[in-house]
Amino acid sequence: MAVHAHPDDESSKGAASMARYVSEGVEVLVVSCTGGERGDVLNPRLKENASLLRDMGEYRRHEMAEAARILGVQHRWLGYVDSGLPEGDPLPPLPSGCFALTPEEFTVDALVHVVREFRPHVMTTYDESGGYPHPDHIMTHVVSRAAFDAAADPARFPQAGEPWRTSKLYYHANFSRARMRTFHEALLAQGKESPFAEWIQRMDDEAANPDAPKRTELEITTRIECADFFETRDRALLAHATQIDPDGWFFGVPLELQRELWPTEDYHLALSHVPTTTPEDDLFAGLRDGA
Repeated sequence: MAVHAHPDDESSKGAASMARYVSEGVEVLVVSCTGGERGDVLNPRLKENASLLRDMGEYRRHEMAEAARILGVQHRWLGYVDSGLPEGDPLPPLPSGCFALTPEEFTVDALVHVVREFRPHVMTTYDESGGYPHPDHIMTHVVSRAAFDAAADPARFPQAGEPWRTSKLYYHANFSRARMRTFHEALLAQGKESPFAEWIQRMDDEAANPDAPKRTELEITTRIECADFFETRDRALLAHATQIDPDGWFFGVPLELQRELWPTEDYHLALSHVPTTTPEDDLFAGLRDGA
């Protein structure tokens, strides 16, 4: 079970891994906590599409259905409203009724229902930072982590079905500094423009500034070989046409270079109820013998 904040997150984080596991016969469920209704149109080719702007939520539902079809996954909406990404100084308040402001007693209950129904052995989601500071990503971590524990506790949410203990919890760790720098340096060595140049420069500037806040990075415990499914991942990403610029940085590194230099998607094992040894090359390490 992969728990994400918005439609399109599932295609930019762990999509090739999911497609690989589906090809091996694993049932995979993506849970989208919100409908992405407040997302901006990030594809310049669609910015003037009046019908899209009238009902962003409807477009994103269709996009998610197509991405799920491409990846071969099942999909469930958790049913909450996108909180939007607040901008400005000071930041404006979040909109009433949004996911990030909904009490956890409701959001955790909703996800526990899904966990107990689907009964996953592995759950993937975001770390405490959300991966980036969108309030819905941070709340997705909070809700996922709480539901991971609560679903196994018969005293919690008894109306949500029979208790189920998910064996392993992972956080996405694919946007690591090492991975970005590897691609950046390889592109420059080939005399090509790097889509990560600004990101790398900002990272270097922060490292050189003793007063700048230091970024922490997850330890990569688990690397999933899935290079054969990078093209499937990209097709799923492109299905989210409102959110993905086909000429944007996601597609700035040729697939053959990705397959050569970094053929894995990477994770951090946050919690395991089964014995396992890191580093791992399988999200189901410790579970293959029926544990």
